[in-house]
Amino acid sequence: MPLLLALPFPAIDPVAVAIGPLQIKWYALAYIVGLVGGWYYAKRLVAAPSLWGAVRRPTAADIDDLIVWVALGVVLGGRIGYVLFYNLAAYLSNPAEILAIWRGGMSFHGGFLGAVLALLLFARRRGLNGYAMLDLAAVVVPIGLFFGRLANFVNGELWGRPAPDFAYAIVFPHGGPLPRHPSQLYEAVAEGLVLFVLMAFAVRRFGFRRPGLLGGLFVVGYALARTACEFFREPDPQLGFLFGTEVGALGGGITMGMLLCVPMLVVGAVFIVRALRGDTRPRPRLDERPAAEATSGAGPA
Repeated sequence: MPLLLALPFPAIDPVAVAIGPLQIKWYALAYIVGLVGGWYYAKRLVAAPSLWGAVRRPTAADIDDLIVWVALGVVLGGRIGYVLFYNLAAYLSNPAEILAIWRGGMSFHGGFLGAVLALLLFARRRGLNGYAMLDLAAVVVPIGLFFGRLANFVNGELWGRPAPDFAYAIVFPHGGPLPRHPSQLYEAVAEGLVLFVLMAFAVRRFGFRRPGLLGGLFVVGYALARTACEFFREPDPQLGFLFGTEVGALGGGITMGMLLCVPMLVVGAVFIVRALRGDTRPRPRLDERPAAEATSGAGPA
């Protein structure tokens, strides 16, 4: 396809709101909308007793506090993950750059681990079921993923592999002269929209009565969606392909994003199996069991 037929990159100002020296960029706004949207959806879910069964529900006040914990976990984990997984040598040579978050550099897998840790610590502190809290997060996370990938597109970053024969390829302003796959939009649809619909269906079908099931479904779904999209996404320049050198849309080559999805796939499958076996269901305490059951161990009369 001649280069003249490639779609031009839309001229979108990366700054969404500017009030004097104060600037709010689309990427920051995407984080805010994702967190607020997830908070609102989570409050709707905890207000439905039928979804929880015997699992203790968090209160609306718990959700208000949880959003702060998760926000910190996502930001800290996302930054630390990017430093460790994607550009460790550069940051070791200039450690002060680790704190320069405003210059970009966040890892979903790192943010995911940070959010999981925050959720588990919060659940332990409030006496909630940790698996169920992970399930709750799994249902709402696609909201943030959707807006985050749209912000990546607006910023003209994380573009796709060269696609000279694709009718809807785009020439990104910082991606060189070649038309490329708009892989950010693929990820917004697969990791955001599609996963949101699937998780909304799953929560209505299963609820939170099998702790760990929804979390496992999300992790497996994300790993598969991300891996599929990685075939169209240009690997990070400082890493390139970990195995193989092909750059065609479907030409192969393992990327760091694919590699990090492997343990996610395994862990998600384990969560699903344990949840279906009932291993994660809350066990009644001795003082909550019926009197006849509690005394049945004394032997025959």
